[in-house]
Amino acid sequence: MEEALALARQGVGRASPNPAVGAVLVRDGEVVGRGFHTWAGVKHAEVLALEEAGGRARGADLYVTLEPCSHQGRTPPCTDAVIAAGVARVIVAMTDPNPVVGGEGLRRIETAGIPVEIASEHAVEAEALNAAYVFAMRNRRPLVTLKSAVTLDGKIAAPEDNSGWITSTQARAHVQQVRHVHDAILTGIGTLLGDDPLLTDRTGLERSRPLLRIVADSTLRIPLDSRMVMSAADDVLIATTSASSPERRRQLESRGVKVLVADGPGGRADLRQVIDYLARERYHSLMIEAGSKLNWAALEAGVVDKIFFYYAPKILGGMQSLPVVGGAGRRRRKDAILFRDLRLHQITADEFAVDAWVVK
Repeated sequence: MEEALALARQGVGRASPNPAVGAVLVRDGEVVGRGFHTWAGVKHAEVLALEEAGGRARGADLYVTLEPCSHQGRTPPCTDAVIAAGVARVIVAMTDPNPVVGGEGLRRIETAGIPVEIASEHAVEAEALNAAYVFAMRNRRPLVTLKSAVTLDGKIAAPEDNSGWITSTQARAHVQQVRHVHDAILTGIGTLLGDDPLLTDRTGLERSRPLLRIVADSTLRIPLDSRMVMSAADDVLIATTSASSPERRRQLESRGVKVLVADGPGGRADLRQVIDYLARERYHSLMIEAGSKLNWAALEAGVVDKIFFYYAPKILGGMQSLPVVGGAGRRRRKDAILFRDLRLHQITADEFAVDAWVVK
């Protein structure tokens, strides 16, 4: 199962909206087949392992990180292939949270007379491997992570010159790895006008589809010559309101930019409607990389599920330096937004990151 999990990791970022899955076939103590799923490869991990094993699959034990599918998608049900191959036993790390499967795959295998075992000791690792997929299947919407780079006193910007970086080269490389496992990324128009970012996945690693770059821009102030618009290839979405110019929308759309009209409170683009759009389009994860104001709006709207904050060994201080979360804030300590399951990640000898789940 550990080898199957290692194989599954090779599909991370390459399988979405499907889960990353690894499979290993063992017969008489020898591995006779291996497979992992990628979207481009179409075939699922179990089928690839069975094909590699050929006739040696009969009587073998199949170790797979996720319950085999039992429904017709782009490929026939994996359960049919597993049963037809005549494997002796199926061991899975976890059942599939997809309601279309929901244990039916294992039931079909057992009905065919093949014993099934759940390797529960690997369940936590298997679920973490597909955290966004599992969350999306259970909640019917993408997992939303608020990411930021902050000083030790929680600041993200100085009142005057903001040239340079808060965190180190190593931390910024780590951010790219985090971007790679996300389906979409969101920023605000303030950040775009100030930094003119590309917001691309710069790992160079293969993806199943481009990282969807989203800008919350209520009045369509985004410049047509911004790097994001100039590089758009059906991978840029602007969330705006009906107050924006129809002509401006047409200009953006003619440049390959998608425009979503999502009227929200206070004349601003509604982040919840953006989340609904992503859910409809089968984007399972969204990372927010924005400024102080949008960070607060996302938290206050209740759309944030996790935070991932990188801390640099610096202090800006001052009342004018922007905090990681601005806006109106909470007026009383007892109303503070709470977090659970906090974890620390050592980035360099002097930098660390914190990730935690929002208490809903």
